[in-house]
Amino acid sequence: MSEGGELPGQVVRFCRALRRAGVPVGPASVIDALRAVEVIGIDRRHDFYWALHAILVTRRDQHAVFDEVFRLFWRAPERERIPIPDGPASDRRQRPKAAQRRAAEAVLETTSSGRPPPPEIELDARMSASAREALKSRDFAQMSAAEIAEAERQIDRLILPDDRIRTRRMQPSAPPGRIDARQTLRASLRTGGDIILLRHRRRVRRRPPIVVLCDISGSMSTYSRVLLHFFHALGRQRRVTTFLFGTRLTNVTRQLRYRDIDEALAATASAVADWSGGTRIGAAIDLFNRLWSRRVLGQGAIVLLITDGLERDGIEGLAEAMDRLHRSTRRLIWLNPLLGYENFEAKASGIRAMLPHVDEVRTIHSLESVTELCAALAGEGGAAGDPRRWLAAA
Repeated sequence: MSEGGELPGQVVRFCRALRRAGVPVGPASVIDALRAVEVIGIDRRHDFYWALHAILVTRRDQHAVFDEVFRLFWRAPERERIPIPDGPASDRRQRPKAAQRRAAEAVLETTSSGRPPPPEIELDARMSASAREALKSRDFAQMSAAEIAEAERQIDRLILPDDRIRTRRMQPSAPPGRIDARQTLRASLRTGGDIILLRHRRRVRRRPPIVVLCDISGSMSTYSRVLLHFFHALGRQRRVTTFLFGTRLTNVTRQLRYRDIDEALAATASAVADWSGGTRIGAAIDLFNRLWSRRVLGQGAIVLLITDGLERDGIEGLAEAMDRLHRSTRRLIWLNPLLGYENFEAKASGIRAMLPHVDEVRTIHSLESVTELCAALAGEGGAAGDPRRWLAAA
């Protein structure tokens, strides 16, 4: 269907508004929404609302955003001739303020023009240097819908530094590599035993694989949603295995391999059942150790553990699970967005149980911190990420 058709065009723009408000809506979902509206029409209010809701909402935390975008979008002045009612009555005072703000900004940006969003280069040109600098250091949780969209675009364009490591494997090379006695002697057989040309070899260098363990509980949902773009960008440049955990552990590596980011996010959202719920860090890491560590932690893998460390299930077994994970990997980096707060102290029992068992601990709350992580992956961390300084200060 053409976007220019009255109702189909509005449905397409509604999906675009949802995406700008932070709800991952892929092309397949847009097509399904158009087909559903074509079948059910707009005469029955609840059918229209719940048909779109069933197709476009894949996680519990998206409901408030969908409800607010639906209310604002279908009551915009230019749509008054399309008699779309409000969704089910609810107390809007109970909706999260962040959801209301992002929904309002997304609808305003979408309804201000019927045209597709301008190219990214035009957005970059409109942003002043000071605005871009401010965006780099702003906490993801404090960003508007437009700022999050721009942050996600910048993350999608990240290029990791060359951090290849030496492996045990050898490959033929030109001098001055190590002399390969076996190949030299084998080559000499072709000349009657005379050594005419020395053969050399050197160790193979390659980028180590990365394993991501990311907390998607309620306190981490804003950060993890943005960081999914980072995991997707990482996967374009190296081998990445990604697990999400709240109250259960879910492997979303296959879902994040879609080349289109919207399709990848939609597939990931469909695969995860415990987004924005509670968190059981110790149980999730223990399950990973038992079922997955031997499969994915070979070849010098680096583990990125992304969580605020606020364990809801008690800390029994947490230190042991962290210790086993630490001993199974070449490098364990804990990324905690709470470190972005100026007065952060490692007082929580879960945080203190985890700190002794990581190689580095860093913040991951902003674009700047993501860029610093990329640089750190090419080095050995240094004092900036030393977990001992947090233990000493506590």
